[in-house]
Amino acid sequence: MEEFVTLNYKGKEFSLPLITGSEGEKAVDISRLRAETGLITLDVGYANTGSCQSAITFMDGEKGILRYRGIPVEQLAEKSTFKETAYLLINGRLPNRDELTRFSVMLNDNSLVHTDLKVFFQNFPRASHPMGILSSMVNALRSFYPSLNDTHEEEINITMTRLLAKVRTMAAMSYKISRGHELVFPRPDLTYCENFLNMMFDTPVTPYEIKREAVNALRVFWILHADHEQNCSTSSVRMVGSARVNLYAAISSGIAALWGPLHGGANQAVIEMLETIQKEGGNFKNAIDRAKDKNDPFRLMGFGHRIYKTYDPRAKIMKKMCDELLEALQITDPLLDIARELEEVALNDSYFVDHNLYPNIDFYSGIVLRAIGIPTNMFTVMFAIGRLPGWIAQWKESMDDPKWKLSRPRQVYVGNTEYDYVPIHAR
Repeated sequence: MEEFVTLNYKGKEFSLPLITGSEGEKAVDISRLRAETGLITLDVGYANTGSCQSAITFMDGEKGILRYRGIPVEQLAEKSTFKETAYLLINGRLPNRDELTRFSVMLNDNSLVHTDLKVFFQNFPRASHPMGILSSMVNALRSFYPSLNDTHEEEINITMTRLLAKVRTMAAMSYKISRGHELVFPRPDLTYCENFLNMMFDTPVTPYEIKREAVNALRVFWILHADHEQNCSTSSVRMVGSARVNLYAAISSGIAALWGPLHGGANQAVIEMLETIQKEGGNFKNAIDRAKDKNDPFRLMGFGHRIYKTYDPRAKIMKKMCDELLEALQITDPLLDIARELEEVALNDSYFVDHNLYPNIDFYSGIVLRAIGIPTNMFTVMFAIGRLPGWIAQWKESMDDPKWKLSRPRQVYVGNTEYDYVPIHAR
């Protein structure tokens, strides 16, 4: 039975349809609100606005639930490869053995990048942030494949696979060029995660030793970051994609949005905060006190979350991975010691517990990436590689949506009312 919400305005009643999702979420459909009443809604930051109906990711911030296509993220982190998770998000189901093999072959076949791209990388200023470079280079990929028909399903699949393969290679390439090192090419005998670590750290002088613990930590990191509903960067991909731009441009916009310190840059901000605490003599208790002070703009990075009002389910998994990795690699790092002490104090401090300021995934992922050896300025790039399957899946879903519309938010104007132009001599 169809349900409605009634709006009373100027003595008239207007019925707004109530939409119910598969997990029982309810939403008021206001798509005809302005046409019927002349009103719009105001929701700064879109905290209470559903921009689409999606079958990709379900999350419940109150209960700490996150599922990809219905599968709990805990199960994927424990049992799935990153390639399987990417296939699941993009295609709506886990691949069988033959499908996974074909997918792996396509990733290997598309993992090399055009040699002209090396010239692009080398001409960026040395101080350029890797995220700015990556966003530009992903957009530039369209120039190398101008004949693609973005409405043909087979060619779309090739484009999506090409992005998954090449972004990983380009990320490692940018790091190597920034260090002045020779490039390391992908190897068909290595897994997706092994290949990335080898391309990053292998040198002719010191061959990289692929450690199982580091590969597993990277696998889990990428799976946990693969999608997260309609966040800032995903919404950017959908909004830019709604103009029917090519996939490369839409993904480039997502990378740019992810760059922000309040979004994907948070894991880098965690390490920078720990470095600041270390420079101040390791006095993390001062940071705790400042975070509690309402009059102090200081924020304890890596604690709390916009959506989760309980422990971030991804943080639980990443904490376990973090502990296992540090123990296996026997790493001695004063920054990691500060992080563990800070975590222990915050978890037992009533202020943080009462305000739901639990350590989030950014807190632990920054520590994990540092332990693997990833440079701090590459942290957000690692996030982008992980989030790529989600962005692609969201773009594809929006393209296939028969109810597609060009995204065009409204506004409530609060500027000057009409007045006449004043000639310059009279101003």
